[in-house]
Amino acid sequence: MVASVAQVEFIESSQMHTSNYLRSSKAVGVLWGVFTFCFAIIDVVVFIQPQWIGDTVESKGTGYFGLWKHCSLVKSAVGQEIICKGQLEDFNTILNPAFRAATVFVGLSVVIIVLCLCAMLFFFFFSPSTVFHICGWLQFFSGAFLIVGVLAFPGGWSDPSVQEVCGPSARHFYPGQCGLRWAYILAMIGVADVLVLAALAFTLAVRHVKLLSLQPYPIIYKGEVNQGYANDGHRSRRSSAHTVSGQSVAMFPHPGEVHDRMPEYGTPYRAGHRSVNKPPSAHSYRPEYASSNQHRFHL
Repeated sequence: MVASVAQVEFIESSQMHTSNYLRSSKAVGVLWGVFTFCFAIIDVVVFIQPQWIGDTVESKGTGYFGLWKHCSLVKSAVGQEIICKGQLEDFNTILNPAFRAATVFVGLSVVIIVLCLCAMLFFFFFSPSTVFHICGWLQFFSGAFLIVGVLAFPGGWSDPSVQEVCGPSARHFYPGQCGLRWAYILAMIGVADVLVLAALAFTLAVRHVKLLSLQPYPIIYKGEVNQGYANDGHRSRRSSAHTVSGQSVAMFPHPGEVHDRMPEYGTPYRAGHRSVNKPPSAHSYRPEYASSNQHRFHL
């Protein structure tokens, strides 16, 4: 009986731990969705802004370069002005093949992360595990394409237009007198961000909690265990120990046992409230049960 109570208490504590875990998982899932939306904004900004590399104090000229757009300072009759060139609709206006490749891969990264945001609507129709798997793979491929774009972009730094601003020392993977601008650094941060989000999505997809069932164990509340019946088991074990010696043992029903039983419905009889340490009185002994139910056992 005590073991059953301990098992029930263990299951109740497990249920409480499970409830707290599910609540925490929902909070983590919400944060995952928020940071996914933030990464989508980062990816779009990185794709649009021409601030991947640019001039410094030591630069030969003035200007900055992005994936598909580049701007430089040009002297005119009215003075100096920044003129930007390059159109996303016309790839021929992009400076070199390396910049074109970087534009394609970063653009694919943007498209995939937008699809990931749209896939979050599936949470209303499918199981969260399925949606997390889908979004996790989409985030992984978005990060992979972004990595390729980040690595492909330095391959075009040897272009003559880049050397006009960054100096003749500019070459593949070396910006010369130019420096990295905030958009390029933000793209690197975005790579780490989306890969962490993909790993978190896969983790949320495979972490399942199986609720424990209370069916195998009866529901027992503290204070409902009748110690009088618990002592019956001890008396039975003491009676069984006497039979080992080969002696005859006469077994009698406990005085008042019939009246001590707990009814299935209603309140217990008054006789059931007798103290377990108080010996039965002579008035409670009923000889008709002793004469009719006496048994002898021989080994």
